[in-house]
Amino acid sequence: MAKSKLVKANEKIADAVVGGYKKIEDGVVGAYKKVEDSFVDQFLTHEGETVEDAKKRLAEEQAQRETVAKEAADKRVSSLPGSDMGKASLERRLKTARAGVEASKNAGKH
Repeated sequence: MAKSKLVKANEKIADAVVGGYKKIEDGVVGAYKKVEDSFVDQFLTHEGETVEDAKKRLAEEQAQRETVAKEAADKRVSSLPGSDMGKASLERRLKTARAGVEASKNAGKH
């Protein structure tokens, strides 16, 4: 019987803690959303555009920037020495360097 009283007391405490946490969370998230909406409305909307439309446009622009950045990164990776283009470029540089070394060796023989 004493154990069941403790269990009930713990459940009441847990419910109170969870309820308090939810109230704080809702208050913080709600305040953040209000500040965010106000900022978007004041600084990021175009004429006649709603806050929701501006947020969608901004999300699309961000997705576009990420796609362009990924493509650029992929292009840089493809030009590394491990790729076909990179290998050809590296082979040309090595051939030019070897020719220069040979030319400097032969220049001293005359």
